[in-house]
Amino acid sequence: MSYLVLVRHGISEWNKLGLWTGWKDPELAAEGYEEAKRAAQSIQDIPLDKAYTADLKRTQETTQTIKDELGIPDLETIVTPAVRERNYGDLAGKNKWKVKEEYGDEQFTKWRRGWDEPIPNGESLKDVYNRLLPYYHEHIEPELKTGKNILVSASGNSLRALVKYLEGIPDESIAELEIGTGEVYVYQLDEQGKVVSKEIRSSNPKKGKV
Repeated sequence: MSYLVLVRHGISEWNKLGLWTGWKDPELAAEGYEEAKRAAQSIQDIPLDKAYTADLKRTQETTQTIKDELGIPDLETIVTPAVRERNYGDLAGKNKWKVKEEYGDEQFTKWRRGWDEPIPNGESLKDVYNRLLPYYHEHIEPELKTGKNILVSASGNSLRALVKYLEGIPDESIAELEIGTGEVYVYQLDEQGKVVSKEIRSSNPKKGKV
């Protein structure tokens, strides 16, 4: 058996401002570091063997904070664009709540949480899924099958794509999944890489509001 620990990065400076971030690269806010510390404290019982994180400041800062808090600052960590946040294209840098006012609730929800809703010059969640899953199958899943405990520190939509796969969430239901900043999803997997249990730790009551 192995553990797959998914952590959404702590709140960033842009999250606090309500800005769509995507591939933009703001740093964690002070509160984001605190969220990362709480995330670490919630998984003290899991001995980690390796970490994967995106090539963005907010995810790397979250990962390093978790490692420091757990007393494993030198844990092997792979930085890869494969688990990078969704590219929000022309929406990146815009205030999401102003976009909601301008385009209405329905279009806003499709852009923000839909499965195959295109964003001009950006990605859909389906696109994120299609770039992340091959990497997961080639690099992360084989390690889980050997019993290693793996941390993946990434962004909301890349984690939503992975959770969709792990839990078999239908396309039409994925819009209902919200993962708050600093939240931790802990999966226990068998030798075939199948999920046998799930637990949400360090839950964020403000999820979906930033």
